[in-house]
Amino acid sequence: MGKNTLKRNPGVDQYLLEGCGRCALGGTPACKVHRWTIELETLRQWVLEAGLVEEVKWGVPCYTHHGKNVVIVAAFKEYCSLNFFKGVLIQDSPGMLEKPGDNSRVSRIVKFTELKQIQLQEKDIRTLLKEAIAVEEAGKKVEKIQPEEILIPEELAQKFKDLPSLKKAFYALTPGRQRSYILHINSAKQTATKVARIEKCIPKIMEGKGFNEW
Repeated sequence: MGKNTLKRNPGVDQYLLEGCGRCALGGTPACKVHRWTIELETLRQWVLEAGLVEEVKWGVPCYTHHGKNVVIVAAFKEYCSLNFFKGVLIQDSPGMLEKPGDNSRVSRIVKFTELKQIQLQEKDIRTLLKEAIAVEEAGKKVEKIQPEEILIPEELAQKFKDLPSLKKAFYALTPGRQRSYILHINSAKQTATKVARIEKCIPKIMEGKGFNEW
């Protein structure tokens, strides 16, 4: 399928030109998106050829199948990647998927550091995309696990007393989103650092987002 016959979202064109705009480097030559322009365009082409619908969510290219999120094409400082929402359910015949972090339960990622690497793995990448679509076609869902008890850090508990609206927003989050903040806050050793992290997280909590969501 030719490049011009695919339905390309103008928002993704803008992302590739200007970056995601989530930091002060957006729209500048220093934006991390510009480090991987050719790699991102290559991955974008193959994802579109797999039949997924191109959208922009959380400021980045997101690809869906019948309205369900399947994969994100993303740029990071040290690599670009394919991030699969239900990666844990993908067959992963090529054996390429890895956890984005130690505490990741569902999503899986494939990292790339150069165009040649992507080109050499074209067949495997296309296989992964087919398997990810097959997961949605089959209606597979990740089984819910009983959430473990979430222990609120003392610093966050104090913030809840000072800001009741924050407490309400936090407990409106899913257990997984709550856990993402607890892990982030508790990974700091100093009380001052924990307090600083809480302050930075407040806007996202109020928006109903998890720590790792954009």
